Amino acid sequence: MTAKLLLVHGAWHNAKGFASLQKELNALGIESNTVELSSAAKGGDLIGDMYGDAEIVRSAAKNLGDDVYVLAHSYGGLPITQGLTDLPSVRGLIYLTAFMLDEGETLFGACGGQAPPWWVYSADNTRLTTQDPGSVFYNTCSAEIKSSAISELRTQSLISFNQEITNIAWKKINSTYIICEQDQAIPLFAQEAMSQRANQVMRIDTDHSPFLCKPKELSEMLEEILKK
Repeated sequence: MTAKLLLVHGAWHNAKGFASLQKELNALGIESNTVELSSAAKGGDLIGDMYGDAEIVRSAAKNLGDDVYVLAHSYGGLPITQGLTDLPSVRGLIYLTAFMLDEGETLFGACGGQAPPWWVYSADNTRLTTQDPGSVFYNTCSAEIKSSAISELRTQSLISFNQEITNIAWKKINSTYIICEQDQAIPLFAQEAMSQRANQVMRIDTDHSPFLCKPKELSEMLEEILKK
């Protein structure tokens, strides 16, 4: 299989979370690459925003050459929507329980303009951490996987959740939405609504993080998408 897959992590996370999935993809002969978004950073480190993330994703996709598919998890849907417009080398977008937004929309607005109770604001209101991430992100993961994932979480820039989408890649690039049916971070009804914008909808019976709890099943779904 010649197609390449670029994996874009979500808010608070980093590329390490895709390690198990990449192992499964490699076994299927699928080349995968990751990015590190600027809007998620360790406490005290410099932190970026959504538009900076979009440039990171666009640059990474361009560097992979032709026949690129881009998978975004959760918040990662914003920078791929914003950054990949008019990039002919990108053949498909995959929104994994991700925010698939339209022009003028923001992540905060997609949450109803009200912060979920598990968002925790920093003292200066520039960053967010999470309360009880084990229940929100990893509710079907094993205790070991959950503990390891929590230890990797970072702070997220608040501004990245309030910046408007100005370019919409999914209107020009074929897209697939993967609904995670036991997700406690993005409610099922919200995923269902956003998935109506995609060309194809698939489902997986997992929490918010199938790349951790069911990496083999997810890799097989991705293989099916790339083969089409």
